[in-house]
Amino acid sequence: MKNLQEATERICELKGSLVALDALVPAVIQALPASIRARLMDAFDAHAEAARTALLYADVSDFVLATFERDIARDRAFVLARVQPESPAISRLTVDTLLLATTCITVFAGARSMASASGFFFRGAHGLFLVSSRDVFANAVGDQRPDRIEIGVHVDPLDLMQHRVVSLPLHRGGLRLWREARDAAGDDAGDDTSDIAVLEIPAASLPADATVQAFDETHLETRGEQIVAGDVLTIAGFPAGFHDAVHHLAVACSAAVASAYGVRFQGRGGFLTDTRTPCGSNGSPVVRRRLNDGASAPSWQLLGVHASRADLGERDGLDDASPGLNFAWYADVLPTLIGRA
Repeated sequence: MKNLQEATERICELKGSLVALDALVPAVIQALPASIRARLMDAFDAHAEAARTALLYADVSDFVLATFERDIARDRAFVLARVQPESPAISRLTVDTLLLATTCITVFAGARSMASASGFFFRGAHGLFLVSSRDVFANAVGDQRPDRIEIGVHVDPLDLMQHRVVSLPLHRGGLRLWREARDAAGDDAGDDTSDIAVLEIPAASLPADATVQAFDETHLETRGEQIVAGDVLTIAGFPAGFHDAVHHLAVACSAAVASAYGVRFQGRGGFLTDTRTPCGSNGSPVVRRRLNDGASAPSWQLLGVHASRADLGERDGLDDASPGLNFAWYADVLPTLIGRA
């Protein structure tokens, strides 16, 4: 009986502490400047995701998980209500993180614009990287090869119309600055270079007020969820350069897994997707919405990097209609790429 009484008293103490905390936190948030409150949402989402991952692998009941998700949703709504601007400007806090992590790439040879493509940000222990297709960085047009690219970044968390262009060199001292993935596919698949590459974005090259949303290694985790043919995917990018030019946001199209996921399709380091995307989509992130993201902000699993139309071998162009299939390189190569010295 004594142990039960002590447990009851402890539960009452915890309830009192939570009520006191519920009184303190709103007061602290309300006292913060608007710019700090805006950054608070990013920090809150990151810590909530870390806590969610810990709970999913912990020996806790479903009641604990449900309570966690309920309170996270409540607290997020509270914070969001206090960072939402009253002006007509659109806040990045109301936009899906997938669209914010994707950027348009314009390729230049000197002052000449050569092409546009898609890419996305990936953050590792050693810094921030731009991920795209190798062809975006390496393809020459005639006798000219790209020497720099331009990407866009948002610079105000409360106004998506505030946007800056960042120029990044592709070579230094005659050496390429991007890193390529190698795909040991054998002679049957052609060469051993996959169409995926990363370019480090030095912190000094970004505006001081840049607000960059990025994928990281947690977005590569399977979390025990099986991926099978037919699963719904999303590909976010800038097809044919098309996007929301006012708020500088990518657009997304639906897709589906079209081959055995986890298997190297025809011996290459990727899988097929069932979708139709025009040129300019190369380098887009191929993602899948997680099943266990609860009531919090949308959580994405990064599966691949969108490449080109799938080459199905010799086919009769007159008799065979286009199958509308595309190829995506597996994204699990990214930690290796960005981890190189």
